Amino acid sequence: MLNIAIVALAAVAQRSLALDIVFTEKCADVTPVEPVAPITDPWIDPRLRGGRMLDSVYAWRIGEPLNVIISGQSHADVLSQTGFVDYARSIGFSDECLGLHMGTVHEADLGDGMGWRPEQLLARQTFRTSLEIPLWGTTCWESLAGGNHFRAWRQNGSLANTGAWFLAVSQEMSGREHHMIVDNGYNLGRDLLVSRAVSPPKGSLWVADVAWIQGLIEPGVKGINHAIRQDGLVALLTVRRREPSKPSRKWPSLWAVLRFLLPFLPL
Repeated sequence: MLNIAIVALAAVAQRSLALDIVFTEKCADVTPVEPVAPITDPWIDPRLRGGRMLDSVYAWRIGEPLNVIISGQSHADVLSQTGFVDYARSIGFSDECLGLHMGTVHEADLGDGMGWRPEQLLARQTFRTSLEIPLWGTTCWESLAGGNHFRAWRQNGSLANTGAWFLAVSQEMSGREHHMIVDNGYNLGRDLLVSRAVSPPKGSLWVADVAWIQGLIEPGVKGINHAIRQDGLVALLTVRRREPSKPSRKWPSLWAVLRFLLPFLPL
């Protein structure tokens, strides 16, 4: 009986070992897959998730074109709320006059799951002299006399968390004319902002590359506030930090040379 029991246990052990060996061989056939880093979209078309490329004025759903996008692949310092405000200042825009809001609050749906929401920033053009010294009032002058301005929303909802900023840029008339948009004002406002972004003032920390996108906005006046024609182009700006320029070599002045040579000159 003892011999039979030993034989039976040996058979069970052999089967278990065989099963283990078979299982190990099957696992060896599977090639491990390296984890893939998630792809970060620089921006996502709001229309794909129920949004649109026009903001909204009042309840009539007419709106102004979101004609500039700050790419989510821009420098991280530009994409934060405070960093974006600082960047806007570097290209000639700033907060409203005395912090007082003038005009209608617009809304936008960027298709990121946050629905229609009010503008996160309204920035106005700062006027400067040829010496780059701000005139009195800075954006207060724009509020009175008119000029460039933009509203901005950040695409950071759960459905499209790109971090990109969508801007509705335009050029407007004076406060006396209720800040109506000038003729061709959507195109003019966009182009002025882009020109400042790609050719920033001397000493600016930031410079942008631009790509022009067609097909996001229908050209013309359909659904456009004030029925002002626009070309449908959207400027995609990718903002990067400027490489610090090497200090130029300063040559000594004539007086400094003479002071150095004077002890060696025959008198």
